[in-house]
Amino acid sequence: MTDRSREPLAIDGGSPIRDDYLIFGSPDLREPEIAEVTDVLRSGWIGTGPRVHRFESDFASYVGAPHAVALGSCTAGLHLSLIALGVRPGDEVIVPSMTFAATANSVCHVGATPVLVDCDRDTHNIDPEAVRAAITERTKVIVPVHFAGRAAEMDALLALAKEHDLRILEDAAHATETIYRGRKVGTIGDCTAFSFYVTKNVVTGEGGMVTTEDEEVAAWIKVAGLHGMSKDAWKRYSDDGFRHYQIGFPGFKYNMTDIQAALGIHQLARVEECWKKREQLWKTYMEAFRDLPVFLPAPVPTGDKHAYHLFILVLDTDRLRMSRDEVQQALHRENIGTGIHYRGVHLHPYYAERFGYEPESIPNTHYISERTISLPFSSKLAESDVRDVVDGVRKVLLAAEK
Repeated sequence: MTDRSREPLAIDGGSPIRDDYLIFGSPDLREPEIAEVTDVLRSGWIGTGPRVHRFESDFASYVGAPHAVALGSCTAGLHLSLIALGVRPGDEVIVPSMTFAATANSVCHVGATPVLVDCDRDTHNIDPEAVRAAITERTKVIVPVHFAGRAAEMDALLALAKEHDLRILEDAAHATETIYRGRKVGTIGDCTAFSFYVTKNVVTGEGGMVTTEDEEVAAWIKVAGLHGMSKDAWKRYSDDGFRHYQIGFPGFKYNMTDIQAALGIHQLARVEECWKKREQLWKTYMEAFRDLPVFLPAPVPTGDKHAYHLFILVLDTDRLRMSRDEVQQALHRENIGTGIHYRGVHLHPYYAERFGYEPESIPNTHYISERTISLPFSSKLAESDVRDVVDGVRKVLLAAEK
């Protein structure tokens, strides 16, 4: 195999690693999903119906949770779960700054205050000691994010929740397959919200799921996610005949459709097969980049299962002549798409201005935010794609090394 690591960079006029562009996070969709969606379209039932109910049942079985409620997004799941867990205006909710903004936005949606805390620099997961320091008499919920598919330190967080009579809402947008100390994510906290966005390990285009052991919470979320209606459309218009509904309270329009669930049913059926492919890809990347000026992902603790949702390099910028943004642009010119996960929430204008956060006030998150870059990591990647990513990253970082 030709070593392309010393060729001139495309950004400097050299030939790019690839002729066509490798999109970051392209979904691994196959014929069973396509056939199922076609069947849904031909059935005429494209709203919330039998496929959604089947997907909920399949997902609950996979996670091992007694209740699973499908929704239009993980954000919807976070929003409704916060309300169901008793969060009201004036309350505080502890959230990591190292997350997608939706985690904190959901707290704002219920009129509560998101209290942003730091992460561990190696794992990027919420720091339990930072959580402890942030707890006040107004705190109601802790929201750990299982970052990139790595389980947060749930034992420490559960102990804090018990000590201070708090609830735990897990943001498992990255963590469908994740296991913590032998326990499946989705069965640990009071509620867990999952994502099926187009880049996730299980894809429905847009979509989410909440799992919980609490039957009343699950029932409330199901009703709240569809206008507060006592019966969904499937129950109102199915072959059993029309049924009247009642509005018990002003709910939201957060339901999942059968078109989305048709994708999810088959994506979930293949979830372990695709996880094994990403596990091998993880090992390939770890070996390929170990000599570069980067910090690699931390080892996975014994007893845990990493969902391998994202493969993230943290650039050692002290050893580089390029910034993270310049590295990302150079890879772009090599026709390799990348992502940034994430720029800390406290660095975004709304949160900085509204709550008074300074960049260095959450130091580990700020450090990672300036250096993080995510590589293509889909189970869809062919061997040639993986070689191109490896060659492209090595080419750019070796050229940028001091």
